[in-house]
Amino acid sequence: MIDYQTYCAIREAHEREGLSTRQIAAKLGVHPETVAKWAHRSRYEQRKAPPRGSKLDAYKGAILRLLENHPYSAVQIMTRLREDGYAGSYTILKEFIRTVRPQPAPAFLTLQFAPGQCAQVDWGSWGSVQVGNTRRQLSFFALVLAWSRMLYVEFTLGQSQEQFLSCHEHAFAGLGVPFEIWVDNCKTAVLSHPNGGPPVFNPRYLDFARHYGFTIKACGRHHPQGKGRIEHAVGYVKGNFLAGLEPKEFAPINPAACLWLDGVANVRFHGETKRRPLDLFAEERTFLQPLPAPYDCGTVRPVHVTNRCRVVVDANRYSVPPRYASRTLTLKLYADRLRLFERETLVAEHPRSYERGRDFENPDHVRELLRQRAHARHERLLLNFLRLSSQAQAYHDQLAERRFNVRHHVQKIVALSEIYGPEATGQALDNAHALGAYSCD
Repeated sequence: MIDYQTYCAIREAHEREGLSTRQIAAKLGVHPETVAKWAHRSRYEQRKAPPRGSKLDAYKGAILRLLENHPYSAVQIMTRLREDGYAGSYTILKEFIRTVRPQPAPAFLTLQFAPGQCAQVDWGSWGSVQVGNTRRQLSFFALVLAWSRMLYVEFTLGQSQEQFLSCHEHAFAGLGVPFEIWVDNCKTAVLSHPNGGPPVFNPRYLDFARHYGFTIKACGRHHPQGKGRIEHAVGYVKGNFLAGLEPKEFAPINPAACLWLDGVANVRFHGETKRRPLDLFAEERTFLQPLPAPYDCGTVRPVHVTNRCRVVVDANRYSVPPRYASRTLTLKLYADRLRLFERETLVAEHPRSYERGRDFENPDHVRELLRQRAHARHERLLLNFLRLSSQAQAYHDQLAERRFNVRHHVQKIVALSEIYGPEATGQALDNAHALGAYSCD
């Protein structure tokens, strides 16, 4: 039997995130059969066990009154109940006190930030969306300025490194660069938290931070309250912009999100500041850092070119010039495009597709291959022609001087050799050369 929180997590992963039974089981640490059992149930039903009598039943009211007056320990209450005739066990008493003792609510410090000091970032997920011939998980990147609560949101079809950095850049372009960014423990930002040691940051994100001049602050594991502003912002996006939204395709989502940010999220009166984020941002803007030169957000890795002049990226095939077939190139992958290099030379560039199983061919690459094949056929034809006679090269030169369509005549003469044999055709070629008759006729 699972608890209510686990039931809610299963339903959320199944309906909103679109995960499979095995993915949910791995994420929550429960058995796949348990996931399959509860994922399609519309409500949580706890198994009811038949009530059993206990020697403690007659004393429960007195126990509650004692706990309301003072935080007595179980041993102290046991002593009092023995005086009143309680003959039950101490274990039953202790378990009952654990369930009914008033629990103090956790207290957290309210974090204070100066203008321009800090932004908090995180990813959110919301089901899936149709992209061409396939479906992709819908994610969104959120950044909130901690002082003004100015919010930036961008929807993506993945949470990879190049998308993480690209979303940062887009947010900086609209807002400016804070001096600190607080992040969760996603692998694109934080690789690990050694016991007792400082967090190990992703080296690419660390280089990105140095370029833009901000310091990375990682929240402690299992302490979401450390980045409460972005946690609330992600919940706000889900509860306001995404609630009831069922997008049919990806393209309109980001334009709609921009309208929502400008018309709703950043002009509402914030519950804590009692002011509009847009108005506070007008005051905070001067404290933010200006933008440096753009950072190259592409992720780099080697990639093999097939003998069909293709590289495979995210289950799609992209063409390269035929001279690079069966070689290894360097792939630089961006959120919206991909580029292929041989050392420092750009070999090919394509828009990035988030469909699956597609083949993308640059017409220039095809024309180059066709030219190579035509040249190869011409070379074979000329070789067969030159084999006919020792005078074949001189005959060929005379054909060229007379500005004939040399290839047409060579092709016809080689065809005659296939009909009458190379010896007879070669003798005819010698006779024609002696007589100055330069034509396949």
